[in-house]
Amino acid sequence: QVRLVESGGGLVQAGGSLRLSCAASGRILATDAMGWYRQGPGKQRELVARISRDGTLDYAGSVKGRFTISRDNAKNTVYLQMNDLKPEDTAVYYCNILTFNIERWGQGTQVTVSS
Repeated sequence: QVRLVESGGGLVQAGGSLRLSCAASGRILATDAMGWYRQGPGKQRELVARISRDGTLDYAGSVKGRFTISRDNAKNTVYLQMNDLKPEDTAVYYCNILTFNIERWGQGTQVTVSS
C-alpha cells in the first residue's frame, strides 16, 4: 500500500519561508510523477507544482519564482520550498503521486500566512 506523509506546514508571516516534505512509502517507482496541490478556504484544490515522469517541472503561475519543487529519490521524498509567502498562499497543501496509474494523496498539511 502506498502511503504519503506530509510535514513542514505551519504559521508564518508574509514574506517568510517554509519547506514542505512528503515521504512516500510502499510500491512506488523513482519515475513516478509527484506533486503538490493546495486547497484554500472556499476554493477548489489546485496544482501548485509537480515533477512529471520525465523530470519536467511545472508550476502554477501564482507561485513561479517563489516556490521550488525537488525530489530525493534515495529517500522517496519530494520537497516544496516556499519563499516570499503571501496571505493568499494560505491553504492545506497535499502531496500527490501517480504510481501504476493510480493516484494517491497525503493527508494534507496546513500552511497559514499572516499579513
